[in-house]
Amino acid sequence: MSDIVVRDAHGNELADGDSVTVIKDLKVKGSSVVVKRGTMVKSIRLTNNPEEVDASIPKMKGLVLRTEFLKKA
Repeated sequence: MSDIVVRDAHGNELADGDSVTVIKDLKVKGSSVVVKRGTMVKSIRLTNNPEEVDASIPKMKGLVLRTEFLKKA
């Protein structure tokens, strides 16, 4: 997985354990939870897909977020 480069919405390279900020309100499928713009997500985990990361927020565990909606903190 080291050959896959994951970048946020602004082109910054992301790595396991980074903290990111959500740049757009996101509705969570199958839930009434909305991840608000500006929410800090700590300790992301990279996946095999360079466009997605695994994350957890206090309201919800096991989220998969698209990197196009994230900014490195």
